[in-house]
Amino acid sequence: MNKLLLTAAMAAMISTGAMAQSTVVTTTGAGHAAVQIEPEYRTKIRTYVTEHKVRPVESREKIVVGQSVPREVELEAVPADWGPSLTKYRYVYSGERVMLVDPSTRTVVQEID
Repeated sequence: MNKLLLTAAMAAMISTGAMAQSTVVTTTGAGHAAVQIEPEYRTKIRTYVTEHKVRPVESREKIVVGQSVPREVELEAVPADWGPSLTKYRYVYSGERVMLVDPSTRTVVQEID
């Protein structure tokens, strides 16, 4: 009976992992959220920036993951076709890179190059 329960529990854990979403939010050791984006969504994001001729922002400070975006830099809304789990973020296009930003803290959570 114990073997049957153990086997059922393991099967449930394995099947749960197979149902994971394409975009996952994790936390790094530094306490900053890091967003993992599947390649197909990365391609959509790069295509969007190119097709919409998004102008890069200029800032005295380099915009990098884990740091706050300067207040003078305007954050853009994430389009719905980038994936439903990303619409809570904003983005900045800087130095040929798209940076996803947590709008509540203005912290860069992911770089899409």
